[in-house]
Amino acid sequence: MTSSEIRQKFLDFFASRGHQIVPSSSLVPGNDPTLLFTNAGMVQFKDTFLGDEQRDYNRATSSQRCVRAGGKHNDLENVGYTARHHTFFEMLGNFSFGDYFKRDAIKYAWEFLTVELGLPAEKLWITVFEDDSEAESIWLEEMKIDPSRFSRLGEKDNFWSMGDTGPCGPCSEIFYDHGEDVPGGPPGSPDEDGDRYIEIWNLVFMQYEKKADGSMTPLPKPSVDTGAGLERVAAVMQNVHSNYEIDLFQDLLKAISTITGVDDLNNNSLKVIADHIRSCSFLICLLYTSDAADE
Repeated sequence: MTSSEIRQKFLDFFASRGHQIVPSSSLVPGNDPTLLFTNAGMVQFKDTFLGDEQRDYNRATSSQRCVRAGGKHNDLENVGYTARHHTFFEMLGNFSFGDYFKRDAIKYAWEFLTVELGLPAEKLWITVFEDDSEAESIWLEEMKIDPSRFSRLGEKDNFWSMGDTGPCGPCSEIFYDHGEDVPGGPPGSPDEDGDRYIEIWNLVFMQYEKKADGSMTPLPKPSVDTGAGLERVAAVMQNVHSNYEIDLFQDLLKAISTITGVDDLNNNSLKVIADHIRSCSFLICLLYTSDAADE
């Protein structure tokens, strides 16, 4: 399944379940001085979560272009040296603005992965925030997840916010096990930073607004913000262990190899160049279209 086919399948799945398909927003957020770049799918919905903006739909889905090269979510130092990190990537997401909450978010994700994509349940590992007994109950008692593939983790891993301030909440993450031949341990283990268990989907249960002083107040309505990395899902569906082996990267890596004279497509420097070219290209497109609009 190509990356384009995965993207479309995701959008179609949620559109058939009452979600409005919303185009990707700009890589530079409008009217948000807290972020340099759009770093997650929920950025364009920030004011909706806070109750400051009303939309004519309460469910949405998108494939958001993102850049993470600084700030709270900064993957720059890992790019090229892990199988999964990028500065530029696409985040598939489904969102609820005061409509459904934890139960439906979990059920939708599980159905898409195991039914629509056909992933075996035994290859998936689930984590929840350590104090979120509700999400734990849904996964273990309703979805019948094997407790041996389930972890309760702390704030560092399972409490999400887009920045130092703004909407936030506990989250539940879904990992894919790439197999014993890939180094790394399950979430919460000493070897969790390896590439065997890759997070492919984060289900964030938006419940609070975090203030500059660190205090948190409840949002007007409990909501849902999810993010699934297109490149990571593509690696699973294309039976490879690294994002750099998927269709979106191979032609680019081969062209860089030809120009540099480096034959090894697994060379870390080639991966860094390929990643940065993608980021630069989309940022240049953004600047070009912005200048054209100003003129």
